[in-house]
Amino acid sequence: MTQNNVMDTQRALAAAKAIIDGRDPSSPDYSKILVTAEHAFAVVLLACMGGDPRKAAAMLNEGLIPGIEQRLSFYASKESK
Repeated sequence: MTQNNVMDTQRALAAAKAIIDGRDPSSPDYSKILVTAEHAFAVVLLACMGGDPRKAAAMLNEGLIPGIEQRLSFYASKESK
C-alpha cells in the first residue's frame, strides 16, 4: 500500500469516527448516523464543486456512488476468502 493510500485510510477512519461520534452503529438508531454521514457527504461534494449543487449532484451520481459500490464489492470479496 502506498503512503497516499495509508493516509486516505487514516482520514476515512477519522471521518467515520467523527460521524459515528460514540453512537452504536448496530443499534436501531443507526439511521441517525446515516443522516450525519449524508450531511457530511453533501457538504464535501458542495465544497469540491465550488458550491454548485448541479455539479455536486453529478459528481455524486457519476463518481461517488460507483466508487462506493466498488469499495463495498472489494470489501465483500476480502471477507469471502
